[in-house]
Amino acid sequence: MSDLNNNPRVRIAASHALQPVLVLALMLTLTASPGCQNVESRLNTYRATKHIDRGQEFLEKDDLEAARIAFEQAVRLDSQMAEAHSALGDIYRRMGEISKAITAYGNAVSANPYSFSDTFSLAQLYHYSKRLRDAVEVYLAAVDLRPDDYNAQLSLGVCYQQLSEPTMAVERFNKAIDVDPDRAHAYVNLGVALESQGKHYEAISAYKASLERDNHQPLVLVNLANTFMKQGRLKIARATLEQGIMMDPTLAAAHEAKGYCLFRMKLYDEAATAYQDALSLDNRLAKAHAGLGAINMLEFAQDDTKLAMRDSALEHWHRSLEIDPNQTRIRNLLQKYAPSNNSADPYKALLGNDPDENR
Repeated sequence: MSDLNNNPRVRIAASHALQPVLVLALMLTLTASPGCQNVESRLNTYRATKHIDRGQEFLEKDDLEAARIAFEQAVRLDSQMAEAHSALGDIYRRMGEISKAITAYGNAVSANPYSFSDTFSLAQLYHYSKRLRDAVEVYLAAVDLRPDDYNAQLSLGVCYQQLSEPTMAVERFNKAIDVDPDRAHAYVNLGVALESQGKHYEAISAYKASLERDNHQPLVLVNLANTFMKQGRLKIARATLEQGIMMDPTLAAAHEAKGYCLFRMKLYDEAATAYQDALSLDNRLAKAHAGLGAINMLEFAQDDTKLAMRDSALEHWHRSLEIDPNQTRIRNLLQKYAPSNNSADPYKALLGNDPDENR
């Protein structure tokens, strides 16, 4: 036994015989250790970045489906991979899958709360989906990240305006103007917000400031003319609308507003022509139908033998209410001027059918 223990060759052989067992034990120890878990996590992150690279290659080829699969593989390997979530948001947005895009951008923001682009994209999609309160919350986060971003301040203002919070809207439109005073759109929206507060002179000033920066805005001229009409300044309103129509003869809103302006000036024939021009461009203009109905009914009131004008008026009012049911005044006019049921056939009035119908 002593010779056996003292023989170097025997000792070496014995150590080789034990080595596989020791290696296995060592592997089990490493696998169970936190350090090994960190290694596995790093390997997953490395693999995720490879999928991201592949996804970007697919995007360059405009292969959205292959790119989507690659980025989804990336986030499965590393759920904190903000870049992959962001790319998925872009892809789903392009595919028109807004709900999935919202989820992807939300994951991107959770992984990286300091990403302005993902935060702004998420806010835009909430806004697009009419989730206005959610949009406001995320827009506020976006402007906190980048206060000097014109579009973020402008979009937040529009959202406040849609929520009927004009004071907050005005604040944000002014911030957008402070960021870039040479761009026209913030002034237009500022004018709308001020007008909703009854601040007509301030609104006019804002509209004019917008037109100074971009003088080819026929719709802004319509807004300006409507404000003039609220002040009773009908002649300047008419001239403003005619200027807008010269810029864009196909702008139905300008013809409709001109019809109303001429109606208030008691130029009924010209007003009727303007309303007809508006409806020829867009037959779903509730105010144009209402105005044309009023003009026809005025003609009937002057000569009650013109029953066709009465019927035309009633039909225009019906059409107006079909487009916009929230018009109490038009409903009242219909009740007032509709033919009396007393003149109808009593069988039809009482039974709802013709007595000869069942013979």
